[in-house]
Amino acid sequence: MSGALPVARERLLGLLPGRADWAAVHRSPRRDLLAGLTVAVVALPLALAFGVTSGLGAQAGLVTAVIAGAVAAVFGGSNLQVSGPTGAMTVVLVPVVQQFGATGVLMVGAMAGLVLIALAVARLGRYVRYLPTPVLEGFTAGIAVVIALQQVPAALGVSDAHGEKVWAVAFDAVARFVVHPRPAALAVALAVAALMLLGARWRPGLPFSLLGVGAATVLAEVIPVDLVRIGALPQGLPAPSLSFLDLDAVGVLLPSALAVAALAALESLLSATVADGMTVGERHDPDRELFGQGLANLAAPLFGGIPATAAIARTAVNVRAGAASKLAALTHAVVLAAIVLAAAPLVGRIPLAALAGVLLATTVRMVEAGSLWALARATRGDALVLVLTFAVTVIWDLVTAVAVGVGVAVVLALRAVARSARLEQVPLDPGEHSAEEYALLTEHIVAYRLDGPLFFAAAHTFLLELSEVTDVRVVILRMSRVTTMDATGAHVLGDAIRRLRGRGISVLLSGITPAHDQVLATLGVADDLRREGLVFHDTPAAIRYARGTALPVAGSPSDRP
Repeated sequence: MSGALPVARERLLGLLPGRADWAAVHRSPRRDLLAGLTVAVVALPLALAFGVTSGLGAQAGLVTAVIAGAVAAVFGGSNLQVSGPTGAMTVVLVPVVQQFGATGVLMVGAMAGLVLIALAVARLGRYVRYLPTPVLEGFTAGIAVVIALQQVPAALGVSDAHGEKVWAVAFDAVARFVVHPRPAALAVALAVAALMLLGARWRPGLPFSLLGVGAATVLAEVIPVDLVRIGALPQGLPAPSLSFLDLDAVGVLLPSALAVAALAALESLLSATVADGMTVGERHDPDRELFGQGLANLAAPLFGGIPATAAIARTAVNVRAGAASKLAALTHAVVLAAIVLAAAPLVGRIPLAALAGVLLATTVRMVEAGSLWALARATRGDALVLVLTFAVTVIWDLVTAVAVGVGVAVVLALRAVARSARLEQVPLDPGEHSAEEYALLTEHIVAYRLDGPLFFAAAHTFLLELSEVTDVRVVILRMSRVTTMDATGAHVLGDAIRRLRGRGISVLLSGITPAHDQVLATLGVADDLRREGLVFHDTPAAIRYARGTALPVAGSPSDRP
């Protein structure tokens, strides 16, 4: 225990930014500043919309984009990441708000930050790369549907829809809209979404989300229509406060905090991977990225912000705008802070339906139909994992969806690996023996080669096959091609050896690798064979020994006169 603390301290210090991290800032500061300004223009309506959708209001979204965006930019492990509120995170936060209120969300965010820092110190960031593609695609498509369903009440101008799940709330909003239609809100939402989607095809570089929200706000001021607005926002950032801390609620809030931390880690590392793929020579540090996100989620609740994560869409805009260092993401946060200070009254006049339109267009962009269709046709297993992950995301929640998707993918992978394991009878080379001697050997001695993994998923099949061996005196088990062996496989091997020896059949082992030999020795498997000298370094030695010990079987060629 005394040695663990210095190691943890050393790892923690290694996660802090150094002078080399800012060396890239001097290469092209002008491009970074312009890229940061571009991202801020794109991020403003998204921050407002995600804040409203989370249940804590537009101010919480802006605060998160400013505080979390700046902290993650400084301490994160990617030069190109842009962090802030995201749609996936709001999906997790809505039930937290309903159950624990705003202070519960702030507490959950801070606890999630601590979990992320612990993951970074434990160096677990690299393992996210092992998530199967069908899980990620199904997860993303499910998030898109959930975010779209969340926008239905605002897009329809309904403020009193109810339901335990997001799809239930959406259906209730539709039912209320049919009884009391409000076409103005629906028209604004659809117009903003259409402008963003069509405009992106026409001029991808223009911030059509901001243009659409601005146009909707101006029309709402000029034309007397019944549209719900964001409402008054304080001019400036709130003072930091720890009033939300409630140590007695830690146990109750821990499951939600773990869910938020898991989602923040997953989305941030995926975003960093996407950013690396869009550039040449950029490689993120996954553990430092988790550390930066952890600090960001510790800082944001102090100012009333919601949990944050890296945003793939904003990061992609940052890369395409020419960003080359952390200065771009930091500039994005500073520009948003300036907007909060200078334009809070104007921002408060934005119609909620316009923000709903922004998110509806965002969900359409999130889903790549071609990729989903290709995965669905790849294999039945991939299709099953994809559909299950998507369905559980929409019907239940994101963390359950990832757990189910990964669980099913692991089971299918183990099934495929287990099927690759083979127990194959191999002929003994007759070149060195007379025909009569070879016939005697093949009747009395059988050699089996074990190919592939000998672990829990394949071991029992191996046992059944080996137990069917009949009419022999010696069985040679060639182990050199066993790729994996776990405790279950070792125990099953020992069980098979005992069964064969119980029937009077001698068992010889050959070609055991040092790693597998250690497993067998630790578990005490084949100890009898070792004492009797029946474990051999290679197969030829085992064959030579078998020739001298095999006895004739009734009816064999040597019994004939």
